[in-house]
Amino acid sequence: MSDDSLSQTAQKHLSGNGIGWSAPAKPDRFIFSHGKGSRLWDAEGREYIDYACGAGALILGHSHPALVKAMQEQAERGMHMFGVASDVAVRLAERLVCDIPCAEKIAYATTGSEATAYSMRLARAFTGREKVMKFEGAYHGNHDYAMVSTFPDLMGNYPQGSADTHGTPTGARDSMLIAPYNDLDAATRIAEEHAGDLAGIIVEPVQRIIRGEEEFLQGLRNLCSRLGAVLIFDEVVTGFRVAYGGAQAQSGILPDVAAFGKVIGAGGALSVVAGREEIMGLLDSARKGGDGAYAYFNGTLHGNPVGAAMTMALLDELSVDGVYDRLNAATDSFCREANEVLRRHGVKAMAANVGSLWQFLFTDKEPRNYRDIAAGDCASMRALDGELLRRGQYVLPGTRRFVSCVHTDADFEETLRALDEGCRALF
Repeated sequence: MSDDSLSQTAQKHLSGNGIGWSAPAKPDRFIFSHGKGSRLWDAEGREYIDYACGAGALILGHSHPALVKAMQEQAERGMHMFGVASDVAVRLAERLVCDIPCAEKIAYATTGSEATAYSMRLARAFTGREKVMKFEGAYHGNHDYAMVSTFPDLMGNYPQGSADTHGTPTGARDSMLIAPYNDLDAATRIAEEHAGDLAGIIVEPVQRIIRGEEEFLQGLRNLCSRLGAVLIFDEVVTGFRVAYGGAQAQSGILPDVAAFGKVIGAGGALSVVAGREEIMGLLDSARKGGDGAYAYFNGTLHGNPVGAAMTMALLDELSVDGVYDRLNAATDSFCREANEVLRRHGVKAMAANVGSLWQFLFTDKEPRNYRDIAAGDCASMRALDGELLRRGQYVLPGTRRFVSCVHTDADFEETLRALDEGCRALF
């Protein structure tokens, strides 16, 4: 079936744009057929260098032999079990408790969205309080509590949040407190004003492409400890991406609870909530109906053995000495060269990166918060990304992208040529 035919079928049978809101807009929409290493091919046979990397999940690229082998071997032993843990899920839990600094116990979920939702539930159950602080522009998944002030039209109306989608209950919106990222004074003021109701603070150590400043993250740690609130790190993106063990391993700043997904699932249906034993203990179903707090936690695919087997194989690859040094150095080098291309064309933009996360931003300085990005020339940013897409570079316009361990110097050189051509076409 041709790409045009598949597109017509998708329009007929798939709601909206098919898979998610971040898909390219028409006429740049197409359908992929397969991927290998750093590359993707669409249904017409066109080849792309993939920088979306499965929204960051595919740190080893597509169809990595070690992961394919682990998946096949486990599928032959059993693809799905429910009600009790599989042997591979138990072995993976032991490993993750060793590898994640804040983890005294872990619990499995299916997606990053589930992991952040469960983390918020745990904070509320543990403290007996209702409100959770998040930061303007932060994406914590697709559930009602997360979809507040992620893409705000009205910015700076702290701590009142705005719903990002119709269908969000007023109670969900009003249970969230909004503060500006990397602004410890504002977060402290809002937290103290709502101290009696504050269950926790959820924060991404890297928000979009914005580096969480050490003073800010450590300040949140101190603030939660002082107010008796739960500090939640959303490491769905940063976990085992910026460093082995996540951003907390890199910084030494430990949350009470952390949500992991994407890389930790190796592209499969697996995510993790990790944290202190006294908090994670609230998930024990034996507590239900007792005098203490209990937090419900259950899902059909939780601890899926195929996903667990893939993740075990992934961790074997990522724990080899030098993997992250090489990955981050390659991204640093690529972004330096991309900035040189932009400079030659007089384009007032930058290739910004934090480790292997990167994006073209039309701003004149490294952003500290969502407002800094929103204040830039977002139309030009999307236009340039569109030119790259049409030149065989799979980037989602206006969205952060990733480098994988299997991207090569030849890939980067091809991307730099496409960037040069795109700049010539636009500027």
